[in-house]
Parts: sequence; structure tokens; C-alpha cells
Amino acid sequence: MRKLFIFPVTILIVLSACSKVAVTGRNQLSFIPASEMQSLSYTQYQQFLSENKVSTDAQKTTMVKNCGQRIQKAVEQYMAQNNLSSQLANFKWEFNLVEDPTVNAWCMPGGKVVVYTGILPVVQDETGLAVVLGHEIAHAIANHGGERMSQELAVQTGGQALSVALAQKPALTQQLFLQSFAIGSQVGVLLPYSRLHESEADHIGLIFMAMAGYDPNVAVSFWQRMKAQGGQKPPEFLSTHPADDKRIAAIQKEMPEAMRYYKK
Repeated sequence: MRKLFIFPVTILIVLSACSKVAVTGRNQLSFIPASEMQSLSYTQYQQFLSENKVSTDAQKTTMVKNCGQRIQKAVEQYMAQNNLSSQLANFKWEFNLVEDPTVNAWCMPGGKVVVYTGILPVVQDETGLAVVLGHEIAHAIANHGGERMSQELAVQTGGQALSVALAQKPALTQQLFLQSFAIGSQVGVLLPYSRLHESEADHIGLIFMAMAGYDPNVAVSFWQRMKAQGGQKPPEFLSTHPADDKRIAAIQKEMPEAMRYYKK
């Protein structure tokens, strides 16, 4: 009699839901359709804006929107040049500055971006802001949040579809979404992605900001300032983020590639 082997749900998910990260080509687990992530993103984004104070500082808001739109055009240009424009389908880009002292910024699926006023003293100027926006938008383009949420749904719900999870466990699903994109967290711009995700976003973000006409060399001084903000930190093996010195060294190593995209 032939034996039947039953594969765990999570193994089936891994086998059937691999995709590639734009720019780096890394294989990733992501079984949530982009359209579903975007739909949830747009709802959560509007809720966030309704519960937080959008800045009325015209000068700072203009800087955020101008920088964001330049990065957006660079992303669209890169994706078009590499036959990846389909990955930007139904993006509804939006850039807002929120009054909050937290040193933070994030980008939801579909290009929904928020910058906190608390990070502006650290970025210092528009080029410094481009480092942050390039990094955060890179997380979205690389689908890091979708990858993270896919992993969490596999663990928490056995790999249910997002629509099913929302219907059956709406509170848990929304919590997983917010955690996946660090919405409302107090951890600063170093979002709670894995060290791999952070390093990948640094790499991709350098290319995006360079294509947008911002000098990528400024990323080094920005992360040096972020290091100074951190104070006492745990050893790298206890952190989800690259240690500051290693992060800066990696960025410096990637600089020649980024500079090939830089046009003043």
C-alpha cells in the first residue's frame, strides 16, 4: 500500500508563493496579492491621517512632497527601464508630514508615505530627507512589508488568505499589518524589519535617491547622525537592524554603484 505524505501548510506556502525582489532579485515568500495589500493600505492610511495631526508648516510640507515626488519619478523610471512597471500598478502615491516628535518615517504599499516632524532635524535638508524617503520607499518596492506579513499570517493563521483573515480575525490582521509597517511604533526610522530587509532597503534606496538627482554620499553622514541619536545600543546579534558601523561600511561599499545612477 502506497503511503501518503501530508505536507504542512507552511511548506506548501513556501513552495507556491516565492517571488523576486525588484532590483536585487532575491527570492522572497509573499503570498498576499498586491491589490489586497494596497486596499488595506489605503484604508489604514486614511485612518492614520484622521487620527494624527498633518503639519500645516507650508515650507516643510513642500519639501516633503517635492522630495517624495522626485523619488517617485525615479522609481517609475527605474521600473520602466527594467520592465517592472507592472509592479507599480494601481499605486496611488501620497506624501504627508505629520506633527510628531518621533524620529520616524514609513511607506505603506501603493506609495502611501508619512514623514514625522521629529526626523527633520536629523535629515537637516532635502538631500538628507531623500536618504530617508529612498530607504522607506525601497521597503515598499521590495515588498518587505508584504513578505513580513505573509510570514506572520503563515504563523498566526496557518497561511490564510488576507481577505479571509480580515473577515475572520480583523483585529489580529490589522495589528499584523500595522506591525509589518511599523505604523505608530516608537522605534524610529530603523523599522522592525530584519537586518536583511534593512540592508536591502539601504542598497535600493541609494539607487532611487541618486536617480532622483540627490547625492547618495549624503547617506553616510545621515546614518552617522542617526548613530549619534541612538546612544547606548544592544549588540548586533540582539538587534533586528545592522549595527551602525557595519551599516555605514556597507553603504560606503555600495556607493560606486549608486554614483553610476547619479545625475546632478
